[in-house]
Amino acid sequence: MAESAKWYVAHTYSGYENTVAASIEKAVENRGMRDLIHEVNIPMETVTEITDNGPKTVERKTFPGYVLVKMIMTDETWHLVRNVRGVTGFVGSGNKAIPLTDDEVASMGVEKKEVVVNYGVGDTVRITDGAMESFMGTVEEIDLDHKKVRMTVSMCGRDTPVELDLDAVEPVEQ
Repeated sequence: MAESAKWYVAHTYSGYENTVAASIEKAVENRGMRDLIHEVNIPMETVTEITDNGPKTVERKTFPGYVLVKMIMTDETWHLVRNVRGVTGFVGSGNKAIPLTDDEVASMGVEKKEVVVNYGVGDTVRITDGAMESFMGTVEEIDLDHKKVRMTVSMCGRDTPVELDLDAVEPVEQ
């Protein structure tokens, strides 16, 4: 298959998200369509609620009434998802489902993009992206939780601290 899988949004009756996700997973297994429908996801967030008994941590649906499906869109996959009990349709115009953009998927935190860091503190790196592209600097700190690297870049004879995304720099071969 030349086409790659994309994330689509199926609209469901509110409160039926888990049932719909389970039904889609079961239908995919029964029909052997794992190569076309890769993943079903209900975006969740962890929230601390204050109750009479004190704070309580709960999982809450980020987008109630919606289920995300990563699939290769064909007539067969469209009908499979669309005909699951509780699905009212796809997000899009008319009968045409529109996939989420890469930016939308990233901002929703549906797919975790893993960045491999092949440099360490004290290493010399080259900036590969942004306004300071091709500048060289020395790594001061790596923050894996926030996916940031703090480094010092020499500009006009002055050391300037810079914070960038982990994937915006690459190690310089010594």
